[in-house]
Amino acid sequence: MELQLSPSPSSSSSSSSMGDTTDVVVTDDETTVPENLKSSEKKALLELRTMLEDAIAAGQLLHHPSHRHERSKTRVANSCSVNSSCVKAEEAEEDLSDVSLWGVPLLPSRKHESTDVILLKFLRAREFKAAEALDMIGRTLRWRRDFGVDGMMEGEGGADAAPPQPPPPHLKSAAYIDGRDREGHPVCYNIYGVFKDKDVYRQTFGDEERQEKFLRWRVQLMEQGIKQMSLKPGGAAAMLHIIDFKDSLRPGMRELRSATREIVSIMQDNYPEFVAKNIFLNVSFRYYAYHALFSPFITPRTRSKFIFARPAKVTETLLKFMSPENIPVQYGGLRRGEDDDEFSAENERASELVIRGGGIGRIEIPILEPGVTVVWDITVVGWDVNYREEFIPEDEGSYKILIQNEKKPEECIRNSFYISEPGKVVLTVENRTFKKKRVFYRSKSKPTIPLYDLLSQTQQPQL
Repeated sequence: MELQLSPSPSSSSSSSSMGDTTDVVVTDDETTVPENLKSSEKKALLELRTMLEDAIAAGQLLHHPSHRHERSKTRVANSCSVNSSCVKAEEAEEDLSDVSLWGVPLLPSRKHESTDVILLKFLRAREFKAAEALDMIGRTLRWRRDFGVDGMMEGEGGADAAPPQPPPPHLKSAAYIDGRDREGHPVCYNIYGVFKDKDVYRQTFGDEERQEKFLRWRVQLMEQGIKQMSLKPGGAAAMLHIIDFKDSLRPGMRELRSATREIVSIMQDNYPEFVAKNIFLNVSFRYYAYHALFSPFITPRTRSKFIFARPAKVTETLLKFMSPENIPVQYGGLRRGEDDDEFSAENERASELVIRGGGIGRIEIPILEPGVTVVWDITVVGWDVNYREEFIPEDEGSYKILIQNEKKPEECIRNSFYISEPGKVVLTVENRTFKKKRVFYRSKSKPTIPLYDLLSQTQQPQL
């Protein structure tokens, strides 16, 4: 069986739309639009607004709930006239009219469009129990104050200080934010295999001070990710987390496991509903045993967002949530990092070709005008195919040119070819297995002056 496609370099009209490759369902119970809430959820939101307004007006939002209750009983019992002790108590109340979280004012009466988005996150984390959500907001504010989160993001000198310091060199590849998923969520990668290097592990977890720096850096990265979210109603107000366990969880990594537990605890206690999904890649059977021990520390709602992918299913799993243009090449996609500018927003969209078992697919890139260089990316989910590249000139008297001899690749291919005469570049994928294969590809052409022309121009004598 043989398939042929002949798209223009930036066209995908002959292939399926990327939006059809997977079904991503956004359920109403995750909505950030108050009008779309159930009646019981709307009631809980109204209740939390009232309770939050009262707590802010009384200056008691940062007090522990039991303390707030005791202070209220004391006022009623004493019914005192204004004396020195009462004045001191009133002076102790804090002016919280400007209190905010992630740049969003919390005072409901200010009617900021993002306030309800933040309140809904806390309500969902507490199953729409308003009193518990209010308690969680207070605990989060106290933790941020004690941990120094805002000062960490602005610098010790306040808002006018220098931006936060970049991560240490040995941690740059351990966790980073790059690209977005199909719903617009920022994607955060956590690469645990980095810590297999003993020197990196020692620099990160060698003592309590270094472990504390690691936690603070990880919190800082989360805060940076929130800045890339849309906290408006209907916006992508969460992050997709990808955790790669390849070459990790070896014996003797107790500090890493302890830090991971602490990070998870911090995130679920102080960043409610800011994670859309946690996708664990390259999961071994050893990890399943570790996860069974780790699960009691995780809330059921957090566990419901866990997705596991064995090594053979990594690309297939990621494609359910991300387009191939946003999946890094090491995971079977086309993305080569933020520094890669070969394909822009206008021509980065990939086309898809499905090859049945035992079939052959040919992707043709026609070029009518010579003097250009054709660049293409191609990847196959699961690979296990034979692949070759050739240029076929339009003139039957010209010779075919073999660009790439047949081989069995294992990762995304990028190649280019200078076109000196009209013709077409043909990419051939032969599937000798019984399973269908999904092929993603894109191409572009760009005007090019051959090197020998440049040399001849520079060597011409001046008249």
